[in-house]
Amino acid sequence: MAEPRLQRDDDVLLRVDVVGVCGSDVHTYLEGRIGGAKVTYPWILGHECAATVLATGPAAGGLKAGQRVAVDPLIPCNRCDQCLAGRKHTCRNQKFLASPGGAPGALVERLVMPAECCYPIPDSVTAVQAALAEPLSIGLHARNLAALRGGTAAILGSGPIGLCVLLALKEAGATRVFMTDLIDSRLELARRLGAERTHRGDRGDVLAAAEKAVPLGMDAVFECAGKQETIDQGVAMLAPGGTLVLVGIPAEDRISLDIHVARRRELAIQNVRRQNLCLAPALELVAKGKICVDPLATHHFDLDEAPRAFQTVAEYRDGVVKAMIHVTKQKLH
Repeated sequence: MAEPRLQRDDDVLLRVDVVGVCGSDVHTYLEGRIGGAKVTYPWILGHECAATVLATGPAAGGLKAGQRVAVDPLIPCNRCDQCLAGRKHTCRNQKFLASPGGAPGALVERLVMPAECCYPIPDSVTAVQAALAEPLSIGLHARNLAALRGGTAAILGSGPIGLCVLLALKEAGATRVFMTDLIDSRLELARRLGAERTHRGDRGDVLAAAEKAVPLGMDAVFECAGKQETIDQGVAMLAPGGTLVLVGIPAEDRISLDIHVARRRELAIQNVRRQNLCLAPALELVAKGKICVDPLATHHFDLDEAPRAFQTVAEYRDGVVKAMIHVTKQKLH
């Protein structure tokens, strides 16, 4: 593989320090696709990363060699109608790290990114925390789309993204959050992070448990598992006027819902497309101690152990929540 080099004035050459293994990476790893987009092999995975600046182009916006940065994996065109409307996450010409048809991923020693994708890491934030700010930014974006400040919510799926939604909701003052999953250790972590009640999804009546937690129904349900079963549960749990927030990525091309329940209760259905301008706020919340992401990083691997990291996540081994791959072997900040 050729050594990456600066091509544009605003390019930044990065030494990748740490990369988190994301569920979307695992989709690609296991199935060779994410949604309808298929991989052409060979392909490089990884997009949740923190890095150190090695060199910059003359228009790199003040970034300097030696500076630590968190990386927004989305490269927008900055010209289309979506970018000009402030929706870079739905850019019509976007490149996204490790996304099929996008840009190669971050599981490399050197990476070139536009300066606008590189956010300085505050001194109080570690490289691992900075990499975790990327999934946290999705939680913040999902919360913002639901316009939920306080109130009641259910999160269906207590993986890394579901837990990041929980952290975002608790920071915003949500008083009652009900969470489900199929793994006891994840439910235990959800309770530690502030979930009022949890329920093992394959044991007992999930809907009855949710009704017991919030008898009049949820203001919002965040579906973070990408499963038809949890989508159906989400619709049934919502109070009239509530919002179903679809965060999870289904393996299937089509899903369905009970339109009569959705219509009678006048439910809103909100899809989530990654995040939009939430990485900087996520870093700030971590830096100020308002959100602690440390419990999410349960497993650590060197770069040459990446296949084991992916298998660990894919098979839900050993209580894994988030596996972090340390590309740079020297001690990280």
